[in-house]
Amino acid sequence: MPTFIVASDAPSVRADVIAVAAGPGVEIVEATSGPDVLARVDADPPDLVVVDLQMGSMGGMAVCLELRLEESYGRIPHVPVLMLLDRRPDVFLARRSGAEGWVVKPLDPIRLRRAVAALLAGGTYYDESYVPTSVPAEPAPVGA
Repeated sequence: MPTFIVASDAPSVRADVIAVAAGPGVEIVEATSGPDVLARVDADPPDLVVVDLQMGSMGGMAVCLELRLEESYGRIPHVPVLMLLDRRPDVFLARRSGAEGWVVKPLDPIRLRRAVAALLAGGTYYDESYVPTSVPAEPAPVGA
């Protein structure tokens, strides 16, 4: 039975994730702060942590970095992290923190479901939504 921690200080974000991830045999624990996530992972490591990037004084990046640090010296097992990003440029932060996946808001049930499934299967999920399209090069001036 998979266990998730869904962490956000916004009840609507937690509700959106739970609506997609809930199902028979799935246990979901809600957290409203970074320290709450760390305490819950320390007490009983889940199969997945879904964390909002913007959350109080300890957001998703700090949570993910702390989990990776704790894991690096064997204090906790590896726990995959799915980060919920506010905007496309935040992908840099998700990558730097060691998250296995991210989804850019607004949350879409299909992308979120795919991300959760990929991380639970031991893979990664990198949301390609809102990636800028390439801009064609300026044509050379006539007569140049």
